Amino acid sequence: MKENVSGCPVEEAMSLVGGRWRMLIAHFLLDGPKRFNQLRRDIPNISQRMLTLELRALEESGMVLRTVYPEVPVRVEYALTREGERLKPLLEMLHSFGRWLKARPPREAAESKAAGEQTAHKGVTTRTIKRMTKSAAK
Repeated sequence: MKENVSGCPVEEAMSLVGGRWRMLIAHFLLDGPKRFNQLRRDIPNISQRMLTLELRALEESGMVLRTVYPEVPVRVEYALTREGERLKPLLEMLHSFGRWLKARPPREAAESKAAGEQTAHKGVTTRTIKRMTKSAAK
């Protein structure tokens, strides 16, 4: 992990869970141990190399346990450790937030609604200020 330069706990957490894939991998491991190809099927857009790198980073940080079974062919499973299971409340919150994001109206509709409300309140928005500055510059 990268060194925490600000001393902020949020930076410390983001160095562990930041990026596109780590929280998604942890989310799928909440269901229980999975093999590499099961994770590839769960996350089809991740490359084999990236999944390998992210699993190694999560293993190195103590969030994921890699178990190799002495079978032929060799079976490898990945599971969350007790420390990794501490991510569950965060993952549940992200899941809820993601559902809210998917359900909200597109940005254009929200902006036009906000513009209508702003007109009713006779307030000045950033958009109005930008418009005023552009017309004053001409």
